[in-house]
Amino acid sequence: MLSIQSICVCGAGTMGAGIAQLAAQSGFHTILYDVNKAALAKAAEAILNGFQLLADKNRITAAEKDNAASRLRYTTDTNDCIADLFIEAIVENIAVKAGLFNQLNEVNHSEVIFATNTSSLSVSAIAKTVINPQRVAGMHFFNPAPVMKLVEVVKGEQTSDATLQIVTELVTQMGKTPVLCKDAPGFIVNHVARPYYLEALRLLESGIAIETIDTLMEAAGFKMGPFKLMDLIGNDVNYAVSNSIYEAMHRPERLKPSPIQKEKLANGELGKKTGKGYYKYE
Repeated sequence: MLSIQSICVCGAGTMGAGIAQLAAQSGFHTILYDVNKAALAKAAEAILNGFQLLADKNRITAAEKDNAASRLRYTTDTNDCIADLFIEAIVENIAVKAGLFNQLNEVNHSEVIFATNTSSLSVSAIAKTVINPQRVAGMHFFNPAPVMKLVEVVKGEQTSDATLQIVTELVTQMGKTPVLCKDAPGFIVNHVARPYYLEALRLLESGIAIETIDTLMEAAGFKMGPFKLMDLIGNDVNYAVSNSIYEAMHRPERLKPSPIQKEKLANGELGKKTGKGYYKYE
């Protein structure tokens, strides 16, 4: 069975950068790929800051911090993307994800594994047009990836048992908790979480204040209120997931995406990453 020594993360956004940081600090030779040089530079800074924060909190030593940083490489060229396993965290588009995997297939060995970090798209649909679809699986991290313990491991229709075992073991090696789930709309977490966001948005439409809803939900035991959580995830990501599940479930009224969130996207108010969402951020 393939032994994973190197990982390439595709997409240098918040999630991709977090996964790359996690891979490097877990001992894997790691490549972070993105077509955008500015995004790579921003990700590199965030990753180094993440290592430093761990060192400041005495969770890793100075030597471990330096070793983790030395295991990372950054590139804008797919020809440099040679690894045992790829994790994509790019735009939520089936054709784009499948196209990237096929492009990477051309420059890698025949046993390479492809994992998609999609939060709502069908893993089976992504794998359908990928060469050797049995080597495609879902590997859904949660934000921030270095902190959140859960990873959904998704078996597509053609995912082989060997691929699933390798991905599951890798999640454990990264210090995370793998949860096996079927390839269904929203998998487990995002399917269950939709009412948390959508009902909160409906309450907002009815005139109840954002701060009131968040405060009450946190007082009830939730770690973060729905609006704080949507701002952390990114309203673009959260809205895309809501739309994907809504369509996949044949448009039930209870899962209809909110026009308030759609307006946030139109105004570029995506949350923490843009400095403004439901709240303002410095």
